[in-house]
Order: sequence, then structure tokens, then C-alpha cells
Amino acid sequence: MDEDSVFRALADASRRRLLDMLHHDNGQTLTGLCQGLDMTRQAVTKHLSILEHANLVSSKRHGREKLHFINPVPINEIAERWIGKFEQPRLSALSNLKRKLEGDNDD
Repeated sequence: MDEDSVFRALADASRRRLLDMLHHDNGQTLTGLCQGLDMTRQAVTKHLSILEHANLVSSKRHGREKLHFINPVPINEIAERWIGKFEQPRLSALSNLKRKLEGDNDD
């Protein structure tokens, strides 16, 4: 995974909005994604290209239509590497507190 391209793709609010739209309704056409956005079709196409380059979106031809799908794997990898490791101490503290409150002290 090229984390730099993922971070660059996620840095733009319009691209995050496209990912939100695909998360809500995966497998949309370009026309569907353009609806409700204040962007030209060309701008949406450019943003989708950047998202595809970062492997955050994939596309598949279905007849005459091209459907776009979100790929959550790169975001999950970032979460595991950059966010998950910071959560571990907090989760351990909560687990210890739970054991103490429940009277399961092995210490």
C-alpha cells in the first residue's frame, strides 16, 4: 500500500464526500455520484481517478455503465497502523478497570 497516495486522496473534502456516498450506496455510476454535488462531471471524474490510484475506489464495467465501489482495505490498514496502536493502552486500562470493579483482582 502506498500510504502517501492514500493520505493525499483523503486530504480533499470532495474525495471524502465521494467515499461517503459510496459507503452509503456502493456500486454507483458517475451520473449517480454527480447528483447532489456542486462539481462538474469532469471534476468528479478527476477525483475518482485519484481515489482509484490510491486503491480507495475500484470500478467495474456493467454493460454500458461503469460502477464505482469503495475499497475499505487501505483505510483499515491506516487505522491499524496509525490509530489502533494508540488505542491499545486505553483499552487495557478499561479492561483493568472492569476487572477491578467486578472484583476479579489477580494482582
